[in-house]
Amino acid sequence: MKYLIAGLGNIGPEYELTRHNIGFLVLDRIADNHKINFTTSRLAEKAEFKFKGRQLHVIKPNTYMNLSGKAIAYWLQELKIPKENLLVIVDDLALPFGTLRTRTKGGAAGHNGLKNIELVLNGPDYSRLRFGIGDSFSKGQQVDFVLSNFKQNEFDQLPAVMDKAEEMVKSFCTLGPEKTMSLYNQ
Repeated sequence: MKYLIAGLGNIGPEYELTRHNIGFLVLDRIADNHKINFTTSRLAEKAEFKFKGRQLHVIKPNTYMNLSGKAIAYWLQELKIPKENLLVIVDDLALPFGTLRTRTKGGAAGHNGLKNIELVLNGPDYSRLRFGIGDSFSKGQQVDFVLSNFKQNEFDQLPAVMDKAEEMVKSFCTLGPEKTMSLYNQ
């Protein structure tokens, strides 16, 4: 069985450690833990590894956040992976920092990356792992907040939360989305 795990983010050093790039950061953590490297491929940085008989293809779209759907659609088709085996890792303002939730479908909630994926995949019926980044910003400062770096206390907590996100990715691929939701959604 093959799975596509897509972490959302923006390319470039100015975005590297921002809240909006948590999808990239989680995949970098997974790559480090499995001692695999990303290579530049069509529309994405791509790596793969096996886990319990499953083939996990992980991508970081290099199309920028707002066109993430283009890379995801390409790799789903190229690898012949069904949409139900897609998991998108995305930042979420509506969840407190460090809170993780898996959903099998849902709205974009104003997230431009999710809006584009929904447009390209013809609907919101794909799984996502929502990584809470909190909402401690003043009115009108949402863009600045998501494109800012984590605070030091948040940065210190990231490794443990990213490791839990990795557990959830592996659970999604081995136990399925429903069981993962019941085990991990708080």
